[in-house]
Amino acid sequence: MHLMKLRVGPWLFAPTVWPTLAALFFFVLTLALGNWQSGRAETKRALQARYDAAVREAPIHVGSSLLDRDSVLFRKLEVEGVFDDAHTILLDNRVLNGVAGYHVLTPLRINGSKHAILVNRGWVATGRSREQVPAIPTPAGRVRLEGMAVDPHTRYVELAATTPQGRVWQNLDFARYAATSGLSLQPVLLLQTSSLPDGLQRSWPRPDTGVDTHVSYAFQWYSLAATLTVLWLIMNVKRCQDGNVKSKP
Repeated sequence: MHLMKLRVGPWLFAPTVWPTLAALFFFVLTLALGNWQSGRAETKRALQARYDAAVREAPIHVGSSLLDRDSVLFRKLEVEGVFDDAHTILLDNRVLNGVAGYHVLTPLRINGSKHAILVNRGWVATGRSREQVPAIPTPAGRVRLEGMAVDPHTRYVELAATTPQGRVWQNLDFARYAATSGLSLQPVLLLQTSSLPDGLQRSWPRPDTGVDTHVSYAFQWYSLAATLTVLWLIMNVKRCQDGNVKSKP
């Protein structure tokens, strides 16, 4: 059963019902996926623009109340408190300028608050061997820090859900860290930018919100939708010869 028959010279365009419905379904699906990826790209683009604007703004003071994570991401924060060195962890396999090392994470107990904020204090090179964990001095007493708020939840592949032993962790599982430490944590990770006498290097790259990835995925879905349309047109065009309809070679 044909939806229509349109003849132009020796060519006949005569799409049938079920192949057309199938093509329409997949066309709408791929178009919707492309639009969704485009929307995600716009959201990430706005987030990137917010970061670029935030670096020029005054820092937000972290007090006794919990922060709203989404409203402070990529914003500058300032906080006062005391480092809790007993809960310091080292994130392994962090490379800086081609040298392997650790990121040093220490919670800061916020002054006048029951909450703490986890601080990425910076990078330190590995010791002479993996068994020799570097000793990192932790400033004593009350300190005042500035830094950038980032999302502490990162995606990674873990072969086994085992609890890390000791201070060296392969990845930061924020929920696991909060449960292990027993601390009430602010919902962000603070990338420290303040200079302190601890020998750590703090060279934070500009956050990448992944705009290019979403744009690439959107292009792929739109390309697939266009390909489906072209294939549907080609497969429904037939050539007429001597009064008979012949399939297009």
